[in-house]
Amino acid sequence: ACSEFSQRSCEECLRNVSCLWCYTNNTCIDYPVRSVLPPSSLCSLSNARWGVCWINFEALIIAIAVVAGLILVSIAVCCCYCCYCRKRSRSRPDEEEERLARKREERRLQSLQRKHERKVKHDEIRRKYGLLQDSDNPYSRFENE
Repeated sequence: ACSEFSQRSCEECLRNVSCLWCYTNNTCIDYPVRSVLPPSSLCSLSNARWGVCWINFEALIIAIAVVAGLILVSIAVCCCYCCYCRKRSRSRPDEEEERLARKREERRLQSLQRKHERKVKHDEIRRKYGLLQDSDNPYSRFENE
């Protein structure tokens, strides 16, 4: 079917997706499906056209390789950036946890200090009204009124 378009035009040949146009001898041939690239014995890559007539097969392969390379590089950059962000986000909670632990310890110490101050005040009041036994004489007699 493709050989029928030989010696005509590239556009007519490439209307059929399974055809390959060769500019060296203006022939339309079946695309060699078994091999990814057409062999140079069939037609050189710089003179072969497939899909569109305005770009040769060699440039098409280079363009596809460049686009694929850019996609792979961008994926690699995104992965590295995400890993870097994940490391930074993991280090931040550690700092945050340390800061919270310090504040918690400060609050605990302040609480203990206030508790001690209240105990001292209450002991003074108990001593004033005789409700607190002196630690000098723990065996003092209990007076009943």
